[in-house]
Amino acid sequence: MKKVCVVLISCFISLGLTAAQASKVSPLEVPGAKSVNVQQVKELWMQGVLCIDPRSNADWDAGRIPGALHMVSKSPEYNADTALAATGRFDAPIVAYCNAENCLRAADLARDLVSWGFSNVYYFRDGFPAWKNAKYPYE
Repeated sequence: MKKVCVVLISCFISLGLTAAQASKVSPLEVPGAKSVNVQQVKELWMQGVLCIDPRSNADWDAGRIPGALHMVSKSPEYNADTALAATGRFDAPIVAYCNAENCLRAADLARDLVSWGFSNVYYFRDGFPAWKNAKYPYE
């Protein structure tokens, strides 16, 4: 009986760790935003669509999509007014990106942009790593 309990407890602990790890994976979609892949983001970028990068200063300094707006999560500039000043209107297209599936910042930003009233939000889940791996230009 003790062996069964130990095995069950070990399973529950393992499942708990798996659930905790899974909760740190970014969602595939964000309600109100359009999910896009790296090729679609490149097309949007070539059309002059603003990309917003909510990553840390260190990540930003390591490389970013050219012309992106740096709007660090939880900083004073992370707000609707900053995004609106950069786009000029609430229906302007905006791409939210970060560091791929293990980074929740792009999903949070896309969700925030939608809640702030932006109506043309693109969610780039694969983020800067996919951009760089595609050998697209970066700064």
